[in-house]
Amino acid sequence: MRLVMLGPPGAGKGTQAKVLEERYGASQLSTGDLLRQNVADGSPLGAKAKSFMDSGGLVPDDVIVGMMEVPLAKLDSFVLDGFPRTVAQAETLDAMLGKLGKPLTAVLLFDADRATLLRRLAGRWTNPRTGRTYHLEFNPPKVAGIDDQDGGPLVQRPDDAADVVAKRLETYDAQTAPLVEYYDRTGRLVRIDGLQAIGDVTAAVQKAIDARSGAAA
Repeated sequence: MRLVMLGPPGAGKGTQAKVLEERYGASQLSTGDLLRQNVADGSPLGAKAKSFMDSGGLVPDDVIVGMMEVPLAKLDSFVLDGFPRTVAQAETLDAMLGKLGKPLTAVLLFDADRATLLRRLAGRWTNPRTGRTYHLEFNPPKVAGIDDQDGGPLVQRPDDAADVVAKRLETYDAQTAPLVEYYDRTGRLVRIDGLQAIGDVTAAVQKAIDARSGAAA
């Protein structure tokens, strides 16, 4: 199983990636994690990436894709969340996976309307010590502003503020629309209703994987 997950912030990609990891042993690969690991290890690609990161520039596509190549070569099942971000990255990824003999099973697009995403993200509060999250509407703590388990204060991350969330969603739309078109044109895109209950989303993901695996077979 080799998947790319697309969808705006708050659409539930991370939750489903964890389900797939537990159910199938599919490794979730994050460009952010790979960047940090390569920089920490002092690898040649890490050093190259750090020079751009330190100057505030965007890390070039060839560096990002190069970091993905080693883990992708080792893994039979993986879930890519947050990569690719551009059509150029998608084309390079296809070429790399073709060389490895590991074509994508499917590209899952998690759809959700903007009003719901704003409610989901702007109501989120986090325990900065553990990463545990709550939501004012969907999963509130027993005492406002206090973690149920360790009694410490909860905070709202700066990128979960309503105005920042709106900007993040605008950026996603601008960056991802061409990518959605690319995968749709090549017949690998499957749309998932991200507003369903988590169990229903998982069932839809499973159905999509089964259908694509059967088509590939």
